[in-house]
This record gives sequence, structure tokens and C-alpha cells, in this order.
Amino acid sequence: MNTVIIGGGFAGINLAKELSNQKGVQVTLVDKNNYNFFPPLIYQVATAFLEPSSISYPFRKLFAGKKNIQFRLGELVKVVPSENKIILHNGELSYDHLVFATGAETSYFGMENVKKNAIPMKTLNDAIEMRNTILKNLEKAAICKDIRKRRKLLTIVVAGGGPTGVEVSGMFAEMRKSIFQKEYPELGTTASNIYLVDGGPALLAPMSKESQKDTLEALTSLGVMVQLNTQVVDYVDDTVFLSNGETIQTKNLIWAAGVSAKIFDGIPTESYGRGKRMATDAFNKVNGTDNIYAIGDTCIQVTDTDFPNGHPQVAQVAIQQGLNLAENFKLLIRNKPMVPFKYNDKGSMAIIGKNKAVVDLPKPKLHFKGFFAWAIWLFIHLVSLITYRNRIKTFFNWMIAYFAKDQSLRMIIRPDKAKSKTSSEPTC
Repeated sequence: MNTVIIGGGFAGINLAKELSNQKGVQVTLVDKNNYNFFPPLIYQVATAFLEPSSISYPFRKLFAGKKNIQFRLGELVKVVPSENKIILHNGELSYDHLVFATGAETSYFGMENVKKNAIPMKTLNDAIEMRNTILKNLEKAAICKDIRKRRKLLTIVVAGGGPTGVEVSGMFAEMRKSIFQKEYPELGTTASNIYLVDGGPALLAPMSKESQKDTLEALTSLGVMVQLNTQVVDYVDDTVFLSNGETIQTKNLIWAAGVSAKIFDGIPTESYGRGKRMATDAFNKVNGTDNIYAIGDTCIQVTDTDFPNGHPQVAQVAIQQGLNLAENFKLLIRNKPMVPFKYNDKGSMAIIGKNKAVVDLPKPKLHFKGFFAWAIWLFIHLVSLITYRNRIKTFFNWMIAYFAKDQSLRMIIRPDKAKSKTSSEPTC
């Protein structure tokens, strides 16, 4: 059975690993990057508390020694279901079973100015770009004599009150109190406001009311200015326009407000559901197809009685769907009936800052906050990293950051070709 997997995130990597060394199965994993990365920690790369290699690992090194798994670097251009083949930007591949595990991409809700000027927070490249942008703006602010321009360079607006928005807001708030004042004495007492804007009535909407309340209180105590029931509607000339009529002057709009799945040429239009997600049956087979499957954020499955409107787009769903589909492929080889997917909700969590986090567990229904929740968050994310090497490096960096209240990873690193686009010297 020749299986092609498009995408090496949580869903794709767990499917591939579970099928490794399985007799009768040949797996080819296709990804536009040559590495797997851990999305829940990209905000720590973006804020220079982790280096990129701490949360990423090359696919070829990961699959070394697994004879039935191959890696192909490429971007999908088109699917040809009638011929059981896909067309990549650099060639073609045939398949017996095709699996989409392409995740989701940043959605700007049709706002072109926001798309053009905001800083996204979805990929490892986004995290590196954000780190460079924030650090360059700090350097510009350090030599800027105009107080209004300086304040604009220092003000940060985060759009989106989900885990990513909460975590990056909390991180910047703590950095402002400890690191920025120490390393940028030129800034003196210049105000550097941090805004967190969300269109809903509460932060961390899928979590419990206790977590929402605790998160709001913790962020407020850190000096983050939270605006709920408010949306970003435009971003023009360094001005963020809000739905309540207010404006914020800033060079730093961090976009963590929404995601959308992708549409692929060759997949029937009727196979897509809400949010461009591929609609699947109980076994993750895409509706209207014979041998095409979708798992993780890119699919919507309404056959699970506990989630009639589809599963949340979170890591645990992707992991469990990848593992379930792997078991079903093994059953197919033995001509046995497949098992429908049933999501086991293990809970949700978010970190706010040092010794500050919230955790909700569904069975039994429990809520934790503070240091204990923070320790749980650290442990779960540490053991979820893909290799021991990643875990050791991340743990080492976290220990330095915890006891020293700092990290030494704040370097502006960019390719030489960037010199032709932007000056290497900061200007106001």
C-alpha cells in the first residue's frame, strides 16, 4: 500500500511514525519545509527565549533507519484523483492512499492591509521574522529622539485572545519589566504599552470561566491592556483601527486572531466544509472521494457525537486522528473493518507568564492556576517535543531563563539578501 502524506505537523508525523516498519506499507511524507516543528512554542522563539533548533528537527534525520518511509521536499500544486497522483512544484508522485495533514494557515478575514503589514504567528519563519522585527524596532527606538515615534516603536498590539495571543502578551509584559529596562537604558521612562484585543467576551474562549477570569486578572496585573468585544478592522500607516472606533499608534501588530484551512486544486468543491476544512466521514475519508483522507486542522468531522459541529483545531485532535488512521490502514491490510474516530479530550492549558498558567481537565472536571498549572504546562510541552535532543535543549534554556530571568538569544539574524531591502543600520 503506497501512502502519500501531505504535511509533517502533529497529524502527519504521528501517522508516519505509527506506520514505520509496517509490512505492506510504503510511506512518502511531503512537506514544503525539511523539518518538523512544535507550534505551541513558536512564541518563545519569537520572543528569543528559545532558539529555532530547540523546537524543530529534520525529517530525514527523524526517519533515518525506517526503511518504508521516505521524505520529499515539495509543495503541492494539484491532485489528480482519476489517476491517483499528485503534482508537486518539482515533480509527481503516485499513491494508493493520499492523506492531507496540511494544518491551517493564518486568516486575515479579508483585510488586505492587515495581511500586508501585521506580524503573523503561525510558522517558524513567522517567529523568526517577529523576533527580528521587534528587536530592530527596539534598536530604532533607542536612538529615536521623537517621543511620538519612539512610543509607536515600543507599543505592541496583539490581536487574538487565544492561547498564542495570551502567551505572547504575557511574555512581552514580563520582558518589559525585566529585560528591556535593563538592556535599553536609552529608553528611560518612555511608555511601552501592550494591548491584547479580542472580538469575544472573554479570553481563552474554549476554556472554563475560571481560566478566563484568572487569565484576565494575571495579564492585567502584568500591565497588559486587554480590550474584549473588540476587533481589529484595519491597519494603515502604523495605525490600528478597532471596531469600537478607537485607534492605536504602533509599528507592531502581532496577528494571532484566526486560522483557515487551505483549498487544493483537484479536490471537489463539495468536499469542503466550514472554514475551508475538508469534510470527512467517521474514518477521516474525504467526502466524495474513494482513497483520499484528511486529518488534523485541515479536516472537519461531524460524526463524533460529542463534537457534532466538528472538533477543535488543537494538537491533541491532530495527534489522535493520525494515530487512529494509522491503525485503520493496518486493519485495511488485514481486510478488517476500520474503527471510527472518537476524540478523547485530555484538557486544555495556557501559560501567561513566569509561575502563571491555567489548566482545565475534563475528567474529572478540575481547574488549576498559578505555579502548579505552570509546572504542568512546562512538563506536558517538554515531553511532547519530538526528540530527546529537543527536550534537553528546551529544558536547558528554560532553566537559564527561570533562574537568570533572562536569555542570551536576542540576535538579529537575517540573510544577506535582506540588505538590499532594508538598511542594516537602524533609523527612526
